[in-house]
Amino acid sequence: MNADMLQVADAVAREKSVERELVLESMEQALRTAARRTYGTKTIDAIIDRTTGEIGLFHVRTTVEEVEDEENELTLEQAKALDADAEIGTTFEESLPPITLDRVAAQTAKQVINQKIREAERAQVVAEYEPRVGEIVVGIVKRVERGNVYVDLGRGEGVMYREDMLPRESFRQGDRIRTYLREVRNQPKGALVYLSRADAGMVLKLFEQEVPEIQDGLVVIQAISRDPGSRSKIAVISTDIGVDPVGACVGMRGSRVQAVVNELHGEKIDIIEWTEDPAAFVINALAPAEVERVLVDEDSKSIEVAVAEDQLAIAIGRRGQNVNLASGLTGWDIEIMTLGDEKQKRVEEVQAVKDAFAAGLDIDEDFSLLLINEGFMSLTDIAYCDVNELTAIDGLEPELAAEIQKRARDSLLNSALEQEGADVSAETLVALMDVAGMTADVAETLTLQGVLSANALADAASDEITGVDEAQLNALIIAAREACGWFKD
Repeated sequence: MNADMLQVADAVAREKSVERELVLESMEQALRTAARRTYGTKTIDAIIDRTTGEIGLFHVRTTVEEVEDEENELTLEQAKALDADAEIGTTFEESLPPITLDRVAAQTAKQVINQKIREAERAQVVAEYEPRVGEIVVGIVKRVERGNVYVDLGRGEGVMYREDMLPRESFRQGDRIRTYLREVRNQPKGALVYLSRADAGMVLKLFEQEVPEIQDGLVVIQAISRDPGSRSKIAVISTDIGVDPVGACVGMRGSRVQAVVNELHGEKIDIIEWTEDPAAFVINALAPAEVERVLVDEDSKSIEVAVAEDQLAIAIGRRGQNVNLASGLTGWDIEIMTLGDEKQKRVEEVQAVKDAFAAGLDIDEDFSLLLINEGFMSLTDIAYCDVNELTAIDGLEPELAAEIQKRARDSLLNSALEQEGADVSAETLVALMDVAGMTADVAETLTLQGVLSANALADAASDEITGVDEAQLNALIIAAREACGWFKD
């Protein structure tokens, strides 16, 4: 019987690919659980000899200062009677007769062993595949259920859900498959290895396998945007001036990119050279469309792109695919319009600025156009610019420049008064530039976010405002509250 225990442990360890020691520990746990049916509330320990397979059962009692469980605890005096060197925490083991496993006990022991082995298998799968998240793995299709594909990876099983597959892609049992290891999740029912062929990482890893320059770090994929099964765009950059990043990814006669396309069942791939210039990057990303004009708004991280009438459909793409992929690749919101629409929009914008200048600055249309042509497109631009930028305009004397800037600030202050409503009177409204420590740049940032006066700043919370250093913003909020008389007795 004893030798049989070791043989069973060896057989289970081989079958389940777990350590023999873990199987023996599971058996010991099962014996302890079964022994409780015989020995009740006694604290039981079970040990299987690793050489002979002999089973030992012991009643364990612990030395404590104050005995609460007389069956399993000893006083220090009782312990010293057994061992003169005993101290608090010393344990004593008393051998117990072996137990006979009835049907219920045997079933319980089997469940304990199976549970321990499942836990070990789950831990092994996690240890094996968690470090490989983000890699391409190869496996054999084990079964297909409800459109989900279960893949035998060798040391574990992965699942690829329908949404992680390419459109119109299907697999049968026994198919060899390459997938992207997306995630490993350790769950009570078992470790789940999530696979994907639709993830953008699949494209990245395929290019890493096909392009030696990427493996060597000479070419870097900066961004990927993907519509699985249809089209992908990748942005690449070279770390070596002598290496053409696009050419390296395309390969001789397109061999490298074609290998990736074949693996993805004909998915089109646009390879674009990455650049720090957002306008140039967006123009590249919108290829094959030809872009005529670009207007960049860094504050809102958006770009307006004007194209010829015959290029509009190409720029947008089928169901907006081209512009959506370009937007995802660059990280900018892209608005596509024709040259005619762009011209009309510019006319409307200029007219709106002229109207604002006429109302806020009390100047004529010619003066408004002069300011617009110099790049001033709002009252805020004028109110918080360096006055030297105004005096640099031909014919604008320092006195007139100062007056124009004062009118712009007064106009913003009046807008703030309307915004505050009945809560604040004109006499108590405080301008932003009257706040101690306020700079023109910060005032402009606040104004663009609707904070037009010191009163509005005093009421604001620091997490409601962006673009200003947090410590500086908190100091300005306190200063605004002081300027508005919050702390007066």
